[in-house]
Amino acid sequence: MQSGSRTTRTDGTASDGRLTPERLMRELDWNLLRSFVVLAQSSSVTEAAGRLRLTQPSVSTALKRLEQHVGRKLIDRAPGHFRLTDAGEALYREALDIQGSILRLSTLMRDMTDEVTGHVRLTLASHVICPLFDQVLAEFHAEHPRATLSIEVQSSAAAIESVTARAASFAVCLVHKRNPRLEYRRLYREYFGLFCGPPHPLFGRRDLTRADLAGHSSVSFDTDRLQDALKPVTLMRAEADLGDLVVGTSSHLEEVRRMIIAGLGIGPLPLHVAERDVRDGLMWQLPPYDQTPAIDVHVVWNPRASLNRAEQSLLTRLLQQIEATPMDKRTYR
Repeated sequence: MQSGSRTTRTDGTASDGRLTPERLMRELDWNLLRSFVVLAQSSSVTEAAGRLRLTQPSVSTALKRLEQHVGRKLIDRAPGHFRLTDAGEALYREALDIQGSILRLSTLMRDMTDEVTGHVRLTLASHVICPLFDQVLAEFHAEHPRATLSIEVQSSAAAIESVTARAASFAVCLVHKRNPRLEYRRLYREYFGLFCGPPHPLFGRRDLTRADLAGHSSVSFDTDRLQDALKPVTLMRAEADLGDLVVGTSSHLEEVRRMIIAGLGIGPLPLHVAERDVRDGLMWQLPPYDQTPAIDVHVVWNPRASLNRAEQSLLTRLLQQIEATPMDKRTYR
């Protein structure tokens, strides 16, 4: 049988060696896709083998089998070079969806009761301080006491990756580039300022101008880059001549706070988060005192994910509360 210029053989393969869609559906081993997902998230076959707890030859063989099934090279490999091909990128996106669906099967089967139960997996960027979010969690637990909850703190990029893969119910994080497969809703807005700790020579000085910060070392977040989510913070540091002297970075706010208090350098923090430390004498706010950069924190979810009733209830409640609360009440200065 022929379709266009490609011939399908009686063994279910096309003339170019690829399996037909029907045979691919019957014979493709999920373990091959699982191994490929880990490969795509690794920097080498050796790293992927370690994460999968398999030998390197086993992982290489799995990749070769998968490439034979789909008839495309999926990863370009050479000494010092390891990256997905265009076909590999496309397969990785689909494999993440499949993995998310499989992960959720047991949850969906357990959720067939009259009472709202089930487990909600949240991923949050470091140190999300939002009274509205806390209120929604309290109301959700009061109404559904048998529903369970786990919260994992990740970088914003990792949190969005978890939502994309349907490994998390939803995320609360910063957003740089929007994925058209995901949905976004602004939860709150926070303003960043610059701070130093007690060992720093500028600590306690009230007569400072922005020029006084020039030449001092700084600490900041991993995403404090012109091409990332904290671009306004990057510009604020640059205007104070702090851009090239970053001596410490972290994706966790608590660790940036630790470095500031320890006196490693001047660092940015949300004003409402640093307020107590300033009051307790652990930090000192530095210029600029006005026109501080605003950063939006979003709720991110995957509309293609099959949420259990607990997940759907919490997400719906949160979105409804956002809609009912004016933006000025969700802005923390």
